[in-house]
Amino acid sequence: MKKILKTVILFFGFVVILLSCDKTADEPLIEAYIPASLDLTAGSWKTYILTSPNEFTVPAPKSANSAEYQAEISALKATMSGTTAENQKAINYWGAGATFRWNEIARELAANYNQPPASNAEGKYPMPDATKPLADPRFPFANPPYVSRALAYLSVAQYDALVSAWNYKSKYNRKSPSKNDASVSAFLPVTDLPAYPSEDAVVAAASHSILVAMFPGEIPFLDAKLAEAKDARMWAGMNVQSDISAGEALGRAVAAKVMSKAKTDGMGAANNQALTAGMIENAKKLGVKTPWASQEIPARPPMLPYFGAVTTWNFDKATMVNIRPGIPYLEDTKEFQKDLAELNEINKRQTREQSRIANFWADGPGSYTPPGHWHRTAANAAFDAKFSEVRMARTLALVGTALMDAGIACWDTKYYYYTPRPQQFGLKTSVGLPNFPSYTSGHSTFSSAAATVLSYIFPQKSSEFEAKAKEASNSRVYGLIHYRIDCEMGLVHGKKVGDYAIARGKADNSGL
Repeated sequence: MKKILKTVILFFGFVVILLSCDKTADEPLIEAYIPASLDLTAGSWKTYILTSPNEFTVPAPKSANSAEYQAEISALKATMSGTTAENQKAINYWGAGATFRWNEIARELAANYNQPPASNAEGKYPMPDATKPLADPRFPFANPPYVSRALAYLSVAQYDALVSAWNYKSKYNRKSPSKNDASVSAFLPVTDLPAYPSEDAVVAAASHSILVAMFPGEIPFLDAKLAEAKDARMWAGMNVQSDISAGEALGRAVAAKVMSKAKTDGMGAANNQALTAGMIENAKKLGVKTPWASQEIPARPPMLPYFGAVTTWNFDKATMVNIRPGIPYLEDTKEFQKDLAELNEINKRQTREQSRIANFWADGPGSYTPPGHWHRTAANAAFDAKFSEVRMARTLALVGTALMDAGIACWDTKYYYYTPRPQQFGLKTSVGLPNFPSYTSGHSTFSSAAATVLSYIFPQKSSEFEAKAKEASNSRVYGLIHYRIDCEMGLVHGKKVGDYAIARGKADNSGL
């Protein structure tokens, strides 16, 4: 008996050790839930790209007592009767929420494609080619600006499509199969939300369209995810085929309009290297003695020097210039020397806690970058709050557009001042060598913008979000990547960017 007890204790001790090392321990328990609110009036919420929720027509469905619908119910029962264990896994996976899952898929793709091109035998860095996405180097290089943009367009497409779907759900009010036929026993929680058009199919089609454009080398993978997402709704008894078909058509139409904006937002010119000479001259005129220069061998061209000219979501270019941070400390000032001295002191006596923070927030190659990090935080918070599908999408759209705006505004600042990195003064870093100017800190700007928006949506968690943003900002000092002024001004800048997203949210008719 004592031996058995000892074995049990050792087993549970082993489990505790495993859990303590599990990097996913802060993830929510992924189970389907009944939303805290169905947000039945969401069909009147303000959209980003659509002129109105009625812009794309969804035809009226057949009535629940029609012969056509009854035939669909019979087909659904036959499908459900053949549900396998693998089908059930898919049901459970997608039951966590379509918006939640597609955002997760996008982040995983971003991490997979976050690999900077290597130099070739000629000492040059070949550019990824969108027409040959799987050639070396693969397209895209999912750096922080790219990821902020991809996730913003994804979230906006999901949100606009769902607002339109809610409009038609309210208009036609065709209930879910189990509400129309008691013999249908669904495998997921059923609410009074109308089933036509299917919200999951709307999100799946919109997401698939955006992600195929952003990650063209992943079409087979995304096709398989799309098919599974749609099938899972029928395996679960949540939708009949016409619900799915109507949702898919609406999602694709909305995504096509969203991508038409993406094609004209200026991203195509973001890597214009011909502009950097003028930027450097401007910085020198402002008093920057040692402009930033790549410390890699061979020297790597600066990352997306014209990303600051990409179209923003929540404010115009004049506003962006108006909120641009002032010039940082220059080399020959005592303030600059103080910041440099702080980095040298950390370099000599970095604590374990500083090292932990620097590495946790590194978000470098192979990660889904700071924008992805904050999208995950937002998705988890919305999941914990049991948000409806459309409110989940609103959360990610507000955070996503704020993050993209933060990236644009930060990159505008970086290349306006073109300030040197600490590495140009002899400091080394173990958390990656960013290939762009120092001021302001991207981590700080992204994190402050996201934390500001999340604090508005979840005021009870504001101190938690603000603490995370501050830690993310400090991590760049602890990692010897940035001077203190870069991070402090990045936090201020990010908050201003976040405030514009909040102003947009307060005017969207969502009741928050």
